[in-house]
Amino acid sequence: MLLPIGDENHDRKSFPFVNYLFIGLNILVFVFLQGFGYNIHFTFSYATIPAEILTGRDIITDSQLIVDPISGESFEMPGLQPTGIPVFLTLISAMFMHGGVGHLAGNMLYLWICGDNVEDRLGHFRYLVFYLLCGILSGLSHVFSVWFFGQDPLTPCLGASGAISAVLAGYLVLFPHKRITFLLFFFVVSIPAIVAIGLWFLFQVSNGIGALGGEQAGGVAYAAHIGGFVAGLLLVNRFSRRLSYVRG
Repeated sequence: MLLPIGDENHDRKSFPFVNYLFIGLNILVFVFLQGFGYNIHFTFSYATIPAEILTGRDIITDSQLIVDPISGESFEMPGLQPTGIPVFLTLISAMFMHGGVGHLAGNMLYLWICGDNVEDRLGHFRYLVFYLLCGILSGLSHVFSVWFFGQDPLTPCLGASGAISAVLAGYLVLFPHKRITFLLFFFVVSIPAIVAIGLWFLFQVSNGIGALGGEQAGGVAYAAHIGGFVAGLLLVNRFSRRLSYVRG
């Protein structure tokens, strides 16, 4: 198992306060608003529901009695809750929510390692816009895949993975030869970004194809990862372009 633990930061010139702000917001939302994932009513209210994005209207459903196929125990799963914001804004709110501690920790680890370098190259404001824009595009990619492949449009989608996929793509484009350090069982290995992130993306594509092009197989919205990554590849150079001035 490869676990990223760091990268090269010797050439970073600025303090990545926007990246730390994103990490802090994700943690605060998960702890205080989602109640460590137990506040399902809040989560179902502000997650992205593909059917709501496709129709432009809030959808409310009744709770359902779910039976665990292994234990045979039954529990009540709340239905979709009223959304306190325009439904299209859930493409943003969902970016700051997570399904569990592991989901949150994995996303924040990748954001902490790669986001600071991308922010340093783009600049603080452009990094903020890049992150949010690519996160929205990744959410729309998931919504489109659900519609195109006939998946369940009422399944909530949440997480920062799509935006972070764009950050990884930006890192790959801007720093292809930077080495990312991984923990491989009891060994520490250093791998160039173009290899590490390239293999990660191929993994997303192969699993996305295996999930019939966008189904949330195992609770993972691969179409959002792929869409965010492609958006990052296409947009990062436009955001990193330094303006030049000619003095007259």
